[in-house]
Amino acid sequence: MRIVPFLTAIVVTAMLYLLVMERETLMAFAIGEQEITSEDKTDIPAADAPAMAALAQSMVKVVVQTSEAEEIDSAVLLRGETEAARQVEVRAETTAQVISEPLRRGTFVEAGQMLCTLDPGTRHTVVAQAQADLANAMAQVPQAEARVKEAQARLNEALINDNVATKLSETGYASETRVAATQAAVLSAEAGVESARSGLETTQAGIRAAEAAVAAAEKEIERLIITAPFAGLLENDTAELGSLMSAGATCGTIIQLDPIKVVGYVPETQVHRVALGSLAGARLTDGREVRGRVTFLSRSADPQTRTFRVDIDVANADMSIRDGQTADILIASAGSKAHLLPGSALTLDDQGDLGVRVIEEGNVVAFKAVTLMRDTAEGVWVTGLGDSADVIVVGQEYVVDGVTVEPTYREASK
Repeated sequence: MRIVPFLTAIVVTAMLYLLVMERETLMAFAIGEQEITSEDKTDIPAADAPAMAALAQSMVKVVVQTSEAEEIDSAVLLRGETEAARQVEVRAETTAQVISEPLRRGTFVEAGQMLCTLDPGTRHTVVAQAQADLANAMAQVPQAEARVKEAQARLNEALINDNVATKLSETGYASETRVAATQAAVLSAEAGVESARSGLETTQAGIRAAEAAVAAAEKEIERLIITAPFAGLLENDTAELGSLMSAGATCGTIIQLDPIKVVGYVPETQVHRVALGSLAGARLTDGREVRGRVTFLSRSADPQTRTFRVDIDVANADMSIRDGQTADILIASAGSKAHLLPGSALTLDDQGDLGVRVIEEGNVVAFKAVTLMRDTAEGVWVTGLGDSADVIVVGQEYVVDGVTVEPTYREASK
């Protein structure tokens, strides 16, 4: 049995125990804050004496970066996607057979451009019949008006005769029988006038009904040509030639991509930092960067995520940005001071709070909690360190609060 590997294993195990389980005691011993009694010496293996002596002769070395706070644009960072400004399924309003060649998907169509044309069938005949009925109804108006005038003339004559009979009866030159007869004639004439006027109203109602029938027939003709409601791209082929379309069937789907929307969802903790009209930018997955302004901020939170929808309108004249692309969104907000540090400098304390370890007066280590504002390729922007701070960027995981270290300073990377 070889004794050397066995002794080496014991030494390594003892050193690891001291470094991991008794780190604070070991560090205090290393900086001379605690004297080792004779009893303590008996507890330390003899093989550890060289390591303990080395630690006692030198403090822990760390690399420190002096950081100065800078004014940055405190943008709200979101993850979102692009969305078409408008999208609609153009549907038929009547039933007929398609008689036009289909337009293929990807075709750009202008507002009002024909998408589908349907077979008119007998609809033109229906229009002609409705127009004939309207003409017939209008031809009856003069006759109805003449009957009204005739009935009015008879009423006037009856009123005159009644007036004469009444006067003569008062002087004794006409009998009461004659007066009663003239009054009956007046009532009959009045009834004739009412009847004539009712006939005129019936004729006018017939005209209005005929006009409505003509309008409905002509509207049915208009529905045979289905047009684009706005300029955009076809997402699918329009209805095929010869297919039968019923009312409500889809002729084609159009999307408008200029301008295009970039949609994100703001957490409720940051929604107060977003305002309508704020400048915003987005970086697409292909690396392109686009700019726009906030045009919509929801007043109602999503019940599942408790976030608020925000829309940003972006120019897309060449339509190179597609619907549904992933985007990283930055919305401008009020600026604040922050420190740019390497991401590796961040650490956690015993309570799990995010922060960094800094060097204070006397080269003593202290933990400072920070708030992460932005993660960039150059590093992370954090707040909570004041205007200036000496941040440990190498070795922060091997020291604790209150320990005195030997710092080596380096310049911040630009």
